Amino acid sequence: MRIFGKVRHRPSASWRQATDRAFTLIGDGRYEDAGALLTRAADLEPWLSESWFNLALLHKFRHDWEQARAAGLRAVALLDKETGAPDWWNVGIAATALQDWPLARRAWQAYGLKVPGASAGTGEPAGMELGSAAVRLSPEGEAEVVWGRRLDPARIEVLSIPLPSSGRRWGEVVLHDGVPNGERTTSAGPSYPVFDEIELWAPSPVPTWVVLLEAATEDDRDALEQLAADAGFAAEDWSSSVRLLCRACSESSMPSAEGEGEHLDPHDHSEPGHPGPLGHRSPGELWVPERECGIAAPAGLVRGLLDGWVADSPETREWRDLEEVC
Repeated sequence: MRIFGKVRHRPSASWRQATDRAFTLIGDGRYEDAGALLTRAADLEPWLSESWFNLALLHKFRHDWEQARAAGLRAVALLDKETGAPDWWNVGIAATALQDWPLARRAWQAYGLKVPGASAGTGEPAGMELGSAAVRLSPEGEAEVVWGRRLDPARIEVLSIPLPSSGRRWGEVVLHDGVPNGERTTSAGPSYPVFDEIELWAPSPVPTWVVLLEAATEDDRDALEQLAADAGFAAEDWSSSVRLLCRACSESSMPSAEGEGEHLDPHDHSEPGHPGPLGHRSPGELWVPERECGIAAPAGLVRGLLDGWVADSPETREWRDLEEVC
């Protein structure tokens, strides 16, 4: 789009210097100083979509969604191409954060995605069938990658039970960034992107519990997970599902499970006696009856769930030390 006949031109040296310096400051977390420089760059070159794209990006980092939406809309108004521009993706994230569903639909469609239903619909986009993905919770802190279901291009419903250090719960919906930061592969072949969380979008009322189980076999463990799922909640054997990874490994292409038999994943940095699959093995064995399990269930249900699990096979099952942790 051209405004008042203004054609696209190369940005000035002053614009480039201000912009380069701003992104250096963003990397250092100095958002206020970066904002002043990017605002100056936009004043120097208001006809460049990049001026407003950069400001929208900064406001996204700051979680200032009103400003991100405003700058993003100015950016897309100056675009040369009609579809596929990342400017539209940033507008979609900001619109989703603000629950501006008509704009979110418009943004995803302008990016080139199919959005079921009327384009002028007022409700949140549904039925986009984006499948499963992984999301990195608290990416700037004690990061944890969990599995979830993509509700739309900017939101994931958490289906794993996060560790309490993440501050997140099963069933919560998190807003996530658009560019994957790593992937998880499976033995069957498919790979799944890992997105970084931006912020909590919808909290979950369901608390997280940790409990020590005595499960004689994997089938005993599986029975508890199925019992919780049948009740509409979740249980997860953290002794098997948790791996400790360095940042470089976490942000690369990683297998989603450690494999079979005695193959040890060289990327798993857990140690004997510490959380993670390697930390819960004994020499020559693949199963240790004592399991640390996370449960997502209401306070009025969790003990009955565990007692029912034991009652189905009291010779092979036991629980103790139940504690609410998140």
